[in-house]
Amino acid sequence: MKKKFTLLFLFLILSPFSVFGEEDGVTKIEDVVVTGTREAEPTKEVPQTVGTVKGEVIDDIKPSHPAQVMNRVAGVWIRQTTGEGHVTAIRQPLTTQPLYLFLEDGIPIRSTGFFNHNALYEINMPAADRIEVMKGPGTALYGSDAIGGAINVLTKTPSLTPEIEITPEAGSYGWYRLLATGSNTWDNFGLRLDLNDTHTNGWQDDTAYDRQAATIRSDYTPNATTSVKTVIAYSNIDGHGESAGLSKADFESRPSYSYTTFNFRKVKAFRLSFDVEKEVSEGKGLISVIPYYRTNRMDLHPGWGIFSIGGNNYRGSDYTTKFQSFGLLGKYRYDLEPMRTRLVMGFDLDYSPGDYYERRTVVAMDTSTFKYTSYTYDTSTTNNYDYDATFKGISPYLHAEVSPVEKLRLTIGARYDDMSYDYNTRLAANSNRPASTSRTFSHVSPKAGLTYAFTEDISAFISYNHGFRVPSSGDLFKGSNGTASTTVNLQPIKIDSYETGVKTGFLDNKLTLDASIYLMQKKDDIVSYAVTTGLSEKRNAGETEHKGIEVAVGMKPVKEAGLDVSYSYSQQTYINYRVSSTV
Repeated sequence: MKKKFTLLFLFLILSPFSVFGEEDGVTKIEDVVVTGTREAEPTKEVPQTVGTVKGEVIDDIKPSHPAQVMNRVAGVWIRQTTGEGHVTAIRQPLTTQPLYLFLEDGIPIRSTGFFNHNALYEINMPAADRIEVMKGPGTALYGSDAIGGAINVLTKTPSLTPEIEITPEAGSYGWYRLLATGSNTWDNFGLRLDLNDTHTNGWQDDTAYDRQAATIRSDYTPNATTSVKTVIAYSNIDGHGESAGLSKADFESRPSYSYTTFNFRKVKAFRLSFDVEKEVSEGKGLISVIPYYRTNRMDLHPGWGIFSIGGNNYRGSDYTTKFQSFGLLGKYRYDLEPMRTRLVMGFDLDYSPGDYYERRTVVAMDTSTFKYTSYTYDTSTTNNYDYDATFKGISPYLHAEVSPVEKLRLTIGARYDDMSYDYNTRLAANSNRPASTSRTFSHVSPKAGLTYAFTEDISAFISYNHGFRVPSSGDLFKGSNGTASTTVNLQPIKIDSYETGVKTGFLDNKLTLDASIYLMQKKDDIVSYAVTTGLSEKRNAGETEHKGIEVAVGMKPVKEAGLDVSYSYSQQTYINYRVSSTV
């Protein structure tokens, strides 16, 4: 019955082509995305689902949290935690694990190995021009961490004429925000500045949150075939909302109460990139070189990390994570007239030294109020960490497209990742801390797909994508509860994704209907294994299956009004729980 319903559903979507055909002489406005191939291409020719949040939606909402705009995309669920923190689910369950790659203008905002599930708060979201969400594995183009999807936030171009906009906001619980923009273009040089200053006391006790962010972009075109884009991004976050939760009685009687008084999260993130593009071969070729630098530091003492060791004795942890990156993205694209052939060859280089410091704390609790009032550092270093881990990655890739017949577009590609960690502990090795070591990983990620245009309004696609992710530095080198000998040997997760769907856009995209069906099979997933009662460790023991359907309908009869409706259904299944004696 399910198969019959699917076939009927696809038939109903494909059948209206005779009714909604374009009138002669009318030029159709193409919907274009860049995340699917790292090149601006019509959505209908990308054999994968790429959801978008357009600039006018972002401008209207001016989101204070990514969920306010991104949850409009079918199959995407961003759940707010505290402040601008979040966890993400795209075709997989909500998780804090490195399943998603966050990018700004196509550049990862964090290096492989230093993933943080909250990292979208390091992007000045209300200043974004557009958000693209590539759903499903994107490893063949972007490498490790993109096995669940990639979220690409695109910055705004400088305005052609002088532009100044100031948006002050104020609200309850001490909320205020000031957004400011200044932009202009002088001859062949454009400049844009977007500022964001946000504060809230929080609706719950001791959950104040402050954020300052700035995005600077300049566009320079020295001649007709060369362009240089510079982007500087900075975020400073000071949050006190890492709550420990409440008992049922307190939640029902005083939900604004908080047990924590000293919890904090402080983040400083800075990124700098230069995107140099040069057209060659009379416009048939393009050379792109993007050197970039990023630095990031987070200090954290979370309320959710406090636990009892018996009686009125509580422990917590104080963390510091920091890294910097020196990277280079290189690409050469060449278009051939026969069969509209396009070849893209590129490479990614990433050198990211990082440090991790964690100290166990002794937490004092007032038994009359149940509040954690203060903490000191534990004199024992058994559960402490102090190490540096340097990630290095060299990743060439190839992407090709060809149309053997006019309406058919074939896409193939592959990426080879050669990655390594050099780990050095500054504390003596024990059952929680592995000895200084190095780990290397290599992997090939292929992809293939095709699209077929039934009419100018209706196209269908089918695709296969293979993905993987290497264990993060925390997975490998934090063997808590005496599991260091196991975690340091973790292997990459692998995933195979199969997807088919249709993309439609009628009446100059005033009416759109996109639908897709997918199946993803994951192997060697890193899951918790209970060694004994109360003791678990990470192992490559999971084999899971993720399948579902996504539908998005958009209607915009007039410029001033529109309606978007999305539906998604997903099913997550453990196929096998295979326990290895080593990993």
